[in-house]
Amino acid sequence: MQQYFVAQHAPSLLPDGKQWKLAWADEFDGFELDRSKWDFRLHLMHERHPTFSTEGVELPGDSCVHLNLVEKDGQYYSPHLQTGYNFMDEAPANGRYGKFTWPIAEFKQHKFLHRYGYYECRCQLQKQPGWWSAFWLQSPIIGCCPDPAIAGVEVDVMESFRPGWVTQPMLHWGGYGADHKDEPVREPGSDVFFDDGFHAFGVLWEPDGYTFYYDGIQTGHKACRAVSHTDQFILISTECQGYRTGDQPSEALKKVVLPDAFVVDHVRVFDML
Repeated sequence: MQQYFVAQHAPSLLPDGKQWKLAWADEFDGFELDRSKWDFRLHLMHERHPTFSTEGVELPGDSCVHLNLVEKDGQYYSPHLQTGYNFMDEAPANGRYGKFTWPIAEFKQHKFLHRYGYYECRCQLQKQPGWWSAFWLQSPIIGCCPDPAIAGVEVDVMESFRPGWVTQPMLHWGGYGADHKDEPVREPGSDVFFDDGFHAFGVLWEPDGYTFYYDGIQTGHKACRAVSHTDQFILISTECQGYRTGDQPSEALKKVVLPDAFVVDHVRVFDML
């Protein structure tokens, strides 16, 4: 891997044998979230998610964004940041068309979409159980047709479902119903443990597949079963466990000791020259 230096910030680790140009980045300098780059994800599959929140985002001046776990009256909340929007997340405010219903909400203007290149997030994982963190790419129109080249692919670069552990990167395509398909890049159960420092997670997205890296080292095989050839957006997200199947936190989440945060130092996107 080769280093790409950014003044007064940690360098990026990029694949060798290529020339790179920085296409987009957020170093999280200052004290406020750059809303020209990020918005809050609040909905999931036409439903207002009970724990996705606009609260919990903190930029304390350390050139990082802290995605904090928040507790109120026994319920838990955490932020979910994105640079674009999925067309099936929100339900339409008024989708009536005569006696029929149009199932898609009004489109929003994306903050940042991109295709191919290297995507890197340097972050520090959460320390408490009961909630998880992720760095991933998503298509605005995933599942709109059977062809993932057109409809796009969910690219899970990093997911941490328990403190210190990162599960294998995954691809998902075909939507999230009967046509859903996926591809892991390592064997199931091959989670990797990381200490509580900062670590870099990246993916090289090429027209013929995806290659994933942890701290500059390739993990798993190159994923080639489905490749998106459409522009996609970035998410740095957290989610509280228990609320996808009910309205109460999981038993693990009830035992957390606050404060706790998923801390992101930077997100960078590079193009190959």
